Amino acid sequence: MRQNDLYINKIDWLSILLYGALVMIGWFNIYAAVYDEQAAKSIFDFSINSGKQLVWIGTAVLLITVIMVADYRLFDNLSLILYGIFLLILLLTPFIGKEINGQRAWFEIGPFRLQPGEFAKFATALALAKFIEKPSFDLSQPKFQLQAILVILLPVSLIMLQPDTGTAMVYMAFFIMLYREGMPQKYYVFALVFIAISLLSLAVDNNLYIALPVAGLTLILILLGKKNWQRIVTLCLIGIAIIAYSYSLDLVVSKLPQHQQNRIMVLFNPDIDPLGVGWNVTQSKIAIGSGGFWGKGYLEGTQTKFDFVPEQHTDFIFCTLGEEFGWIGSLVVVFLFAALLIRLVFLAERQKTRFSRVYGYCVISILLFHFMINISMTIGLFPVVGIPLPFFSYGGSSLWSFTILLFIFIKLDSHRIQLLGRMN
Repeated sequence: MRQNDLYINKIDWLSILLYGALVMIGWFNIYAAVYDEQAAKSIFDFSINSGKQLVWIGTAVLLITVIMVADYRLFDNLSLILYGIFLLILLLTPFIGKEINGQRAWFEIGPFRLQPGEFAKFATALALAKFIEKPSFDLSQPKFQLQAILVILLPVSLIMLQPDTGTAMVYMAFFIMLYREGMPQKYYVFALVFIAISLLSLAVDNNLYIALPVAGLTLILILLGKKNWQRIVTLCLIGIAIIAYSYSLDLVVSKLPQHQQNRIMVLFNPDIDPLGVGWNVTQSKIAIGSGGFWGKGYLEGTQTKFDFVPEQHTDFIFCTLGEEFGWIGSLVVVFLFAALLIRLVFLAERQKTRFSRVYGYCVISILLFHFMINISMTIGLFPVVGIPLPFFSYGGSSLWSFTILLFIFIKLDSHRIQLLGRMN
């Protein structure tokens, strides 16, 4: 009994409280997103999304109970087995999954749909933690970098077969964890430069605007630098590579499906087709902006009531919040997310084992990536890629996967002392 009390006292109730607050606020906003003043139904009505979400919330509580009463050693012992199982499921999904909007990313079980790519995140996080926990695993060495990258890219490649670009993109968040664990900084600098050049290439109409400055800068660096052939050849090759990439990117983009090309175009020119490809983002920004400082009031959002924003209960749920609760309401939710992420960083840093710390930073990376991309998407700072807002957006797969991801870490944290003894 005393051991039980000790375990309960070590559970991080603050993280659970923040989780509960986000889930409940999200639930009320899901009801607001589908609210029909002419045929108003109770928030508990199972025929509408808020009632269905309540079922998912209830089952999420059951999942939490199972995780918290399970033996904490299971997550370490079964990590690679779970990873293998989900790789197999992802491999089968394009063949036997339910096709929705041109993607075979879901399994349909009666009235419910489950998305394996969402659940594979926690399995991938556990597998990465299992690999990296070894004392000999050194991310400053190329062979270990390759191993970690392969663990990430295997599920990504299988998800792209569905194809589900948005879900696959989320797995890149694991590189945030790799940076914390010692991946060389030069790779991240290169990635940022690569992204900057890509955005610049997509933003300009004529690639000569890139080619001429790059050629001029290369020439200046050669003239100002030391006159040795190795330096000159290196600078010339870098300049040629940048120019070639800017031109080839246009060719690559032209081969993408039309809807993905449209999303990229809208990012740089939202007014290019406000009644067509730019409709979602334009209406989302109108909804958020119309909320002003205090908002229009709960269930009073006109953009929401008249369904101006498609998918407002899922990917664009944040604009419902912005319209009805304004800047203040949006700030409160952003604060709750920030508080949860900061708290998780604190928990990750106090772990006694590398396994728990790595897994903790995987959780942080996934939640941070979803949070930043989803909100950026709703205000037009990122292309629409179908990434839900954690704990907030409607959907069982989303809520379950984030719940499992988070509560495995809370469970590991509550047993951090026992884990240390077991590892030793």
